[in-house]
Amino acid sequence: MSKRKLIISGIVLVVLLIAITSSAYIVDEKEQVVITQFGRPIGVAVTTPGVNFKIPFIQDANVFDKRYLEWDGDPNQIPTKDKKFIFIDTYARWQITDPLQFYKRLTNERGAQSRLNDILDGETRDYIANHNLVEAVRNSNRKAIITDTLTEPSSDTLLDINVGREKIEKMILKTGNERVSDLGIVILDFKIKRLNYVDEVRENVFKRMNSERFRIADKFRSEGQGQASRINGEQVRELKIIQSTAFEKAERIKGKADATAAAIYASGYNQSANSKNLYSFLKSMETFEKTFDKNTSVILSTDSELYKYLKTKQ
Repeated sequence: MSKRKLIISGIVLVVLLIAITSSAYIVDEKEQVVITQFGRPIGVAVTTPGVNFKIPFIQDANVFDKRYLEWDGDPNQIPTKDKKFIFIDTYARWQITDPLQFYKRLTNERGAQSRLNDILDGETRDYIANHNLVEAVRNSNRKAIITDTLTEPSSDTLLDINVGREKIEKMILKTGNERVSDLGIVILDFKIKRLNYVDEVRENVFKRMNSERFRIADKFRSEGQGQASRINGEQVRELKIIQSTAFEKAERIKGKADATAAAIYASGYNQSANSKNLYSFLKSMETFEKTFDKNTSVILSTDSELYKYLKTKQ
């Protein structure tokens, strides 16, 4: 009999232990809990950390995260107001602020992600389609800074914007929060992660950019060749000026030297008769030296000025 009581006591103890384990639940500081009974929420949400109890086997604890949660949108192909097709990739951060309402409307995070897909993707498509591409790309009307010598400012980058990318993001965030206000969540932030042309348009843009670069390069090359021709022309002109000046200076010096030599010759010629004879002899010898060599044959008359120095006295 005692053995039977012992078995029964053990069974009761195990049942009590299971009941206590099933009824107790711990709320973490990063969690919040909604208690449901047969799938219907009862009471208020438990948001205070600690140990709590529920009716075992009848009530369930549905745990939701208190922290910021991530939403990552799928890249979508969207036409802008100026009929340019682009791929746009977005992301957002959201938080469960009313877990009870959240459970009633969305049940779990998967339902919330699906609802955010509908809301944020739809709002993104609407706002992008109602603005030009430049509005979705730029934030302000700051001046373009040219850092590449082969880059010229284009009309697209200098267009004034009235809204800008940052304001479009804020408008999507505001409209999105208005639409999720009864879902027990709040969208904390919304950003455009990446924006690009579709493949067909991007290929055309790259081709246009390449042709523009080639045009600018040809322009710089042509200007460089023009500068080189101008510099070479100036060098030739300066060289001719230097040569002309040097030739003029050399001729002036040569003429001055000839004049000095002529003056010396004239001065020597005007000396005494012996000096005149010596001068005539030296000039004749100089003429012989410059005119004749050992192979030269000369026919002179007897009255030649040169002959008188060659003939011998009998």
